[in-house]
Amino acid sequence: MRQSPRHPLAEVFGHAPDDFSERAQRFRRNRLCPFNNKVPSCTKDKAKNPLGVCSVHTKDGPVITCPIRFREDWRIADDAAEFFFPDGASWTSLTEVRLADRDGKSAGNIDLVLAAYDQTGQVYDFGSLEIQAVYISGNVRDPFARYMSDCRIHADMDWTREPNYPRPDFLSSSRKRLAPQLMFKGNILHDWKKKMAVAIDRQFFNTLPKLQSANPQEAEVTWLIYDLVFDENTLRYVLQKTEVVYTLFADALTRITMPNVGCIDDFMRRLQEKVDEKLESPPINSVIDNPLG
Repeated sequence: MRQSPRHPLAEVFGHAPDDFSERAQRFRRNRLCPFNNKVPSCTKDKAKNPLGVCSVHTKDGPVITCPIRFREDWRIADDAAEFFFPDGASWTSLTEVRLADRDGKSAGNIDLVLAAYDQTGQVYDFGSLEIQAVYISGNVRDPFARYMSDCRIHADMDWTREPNYPRPDFLSSSRKRLAPQLMFKGNILHDWKKKMAVAIDRQFFNTLPKLQSANPQEAEVTWLIYDLVFDENTLRYVLQKTEVVYTLFADALTRITMPNVGCIDDFMRRLQEKVDEKLESPPINSVIDNPLG
């Protein structure tokens, strides 16, 4: 039986909090990452004291909060390659590849570049894969520290009465991460006429404006949408692709970065209320020295 949302931690070092198999205990004890991090250990937040939370609970199921979590068995690379290259193409993946603009200034690192090569090893094509995990509002380190202090005792702890209960911050995730990624790196890749893929959690994707679908053969961006599905046999969550959405780049960028414009009359009414409050406030009396002595 899965933890209820009152326990915010869905996965700790790749395992459910109530998983006490030898594997789960070894990963927690040694602070290991099972999802193809650049080193065997988890390095999230701090290398020496990592915040080993891969996903958190919501009422609709777990949400991925660590981008490394998407690397399970490198399924995302296989799924992106199906969009980038024809069947039978030879390709390899490269992580954290720096992308520069015309002036040599960094536009950021591409999370994963898939490079296709011929029989001589010559690269002839590539595609860009961005991984979009979700920011957290509230405090996730405190419940993590409480759980790690005694995993068995706190496996079913009730954290709902604690301050700053951690929750996914979908709005910040789209405005502070996803939108800038598309604007800066995406515009360069689009100008080069190179395809992009975005690996994203289903709950996060559902909060985005509705994207206009495109024909897969004409699409410039594919959205690879994943869920975490609990496997009763292994007692672990498994990354599962649940949907693929194909879009044109310009349309996706416009829809994600364009605010849902409200009514100016509502804003004017708020201004009037604030002005009325200010004018109705009593003046602030202060003692003024007599200039004549």
